[in-house]
Amino acid sequence: MSGEPQADCLFCRIVAGEIPATVVRESETTLAFRDINPQAPTHVLVVPKVHYPDAAALAGAEPALAGALLAEAGRVAEDEKVAESAGGAGYRLIFNTGAGAGQTVFHAHVHVLGGGDGLREKLV
Repeated sequence: MSGEPQADCLFCRIVAGEIPATVVRESETTLAFRDINPQAPTHVLVVPKVHYPDAAALAGAEPALAGALLAEAGRVAEDEKVAESAGGAGYRLIFNTGAGAGQTVFHAHVHVLGGGDGLREKLV
């Protein structure tokens, strides 16, 4: 059921502390940790501590939490010095929703990517 931890969900298990991760930020409702297969010099995942299969499901069920997830992603970008306001060149936030879009872990999460020249290429 959405909102409830799922025993077979990698990110639920990371949130529960069952699987180690390099945590960079934690709030009451979110956890941010480094991606184990980074696609940019800075690549951090920000996840809600409750389980929803994707960003659309999260936003539909708990819009305030979806907003908190985005706000926390901005804080990560500040902390990681990729936000322009922190002296960085900017960053990208990516939600992959559905297997056809590249989602591989079906727990809502946003990728915070920054620090690389290639961020201006490949996507609009």
